[in-house]
Amino acid sequence: MKTYAAVLAAGLALGLAGAASAQDFQPKAAGVKMINVRVTDVDPEAGDPITTLAGAATGLTAEVDYDVMPTIGLTYFFTDNIAAEVIAGTTQHKVKAKGAGVDLEIHETWVLPPVVSLQYHFAPAAKVSPYVGAGVNYMIFYSGEDKNGFDVDIDDGFGLALQAGVDIATQGPWSVNLDVKKVFFETDATDNTNGVKTKVSLDPWVISGGFGYKF
Repeated sequence: MKTYAAVLAAGLALGLAGAASAQDFQPKAAGVKMINVRVTDVDPEAGDPITTLAGAATGLTAEVDYDVMPTIGLTYFFTDNIAAEVIAGTTQHKVKAKGAGVDLEIHETWVLPPVVSLQYHFAPAAKVSPYVGAGVNYMIFYSGEDKNGFDVDIDDGFGLALQAGVDIATQGPWSVNLDVKKVFFETDATDNTNGVKTKVSLDPWVISGGFGYKF
């Protein structure tokens, strides 16, 4: 995470330097489309208790690790200030059962969490243009691989997302983008083989940095 933060900081510094020296740039405006290619850290919170199918406590919690992957976002501006963005990417996560003296990997899965958000851009004509947004996502779990004798089923489903970010214009249609999302998503994970289940509140932070292009 420290390395990732350093990369984001370097990208921001580069963007600010480019913005300061740029002679011209393309502002945000109605009808403009923007594509953002980013490096994204998806960091779930999880930590929910694992119980038996009858609801009895096991003393274990479900933990999900983070992953860093490239993602892509496409934004369309309905007006100078109001836009919609579709974000797509996929990450891989390990699910572990943790407790007193227990740190056991139970499942590994890929997740496709597309997010559609409606955004408000505060200063569309400025070189430094922050924005906020809110929207929905749909978590799709695929290519799951069970570990250590478990047979885990994780339910797909809808979640909500809040977003904040900034575009820093450099030269022409190019910009640097920093973006943070908080996704609220809860799912059920069931292991019928061992007779345990958990309601997992993933609620990941989705932190991204990259470059944008307007067309």
